[in-house]
Amino acid sequence: MSTEGQQFLEAALALPDSERAEIAARLIRSLESEPSDDVDAAWAAEIERRICSIDDGSAKLIPWDDVMQEIDGRLN
Repeated sequence: MSTEGQQFLEAALALPDSERAEIAARLIRSLESEPSDDVDAAWAAEIERRICSIDDGSAKLIPWDDVMQEIDGRLN
């Protein structure tokens, strides 16, 4: 990292959480590119596949409360 980048990082780390979060979000957005049509098509196909598996009963659905209990168990 350049000296300028290091100075920026140190200054940013001294800011309140909310300002650091905003800077981080804006930096991440600046790195993201627009999704291509191929990506959109792949997601559409995946969503359709998942809907079909729910409709035909082949998907294993887990109740939200069970998911939350499992997460709590793993974190504690």
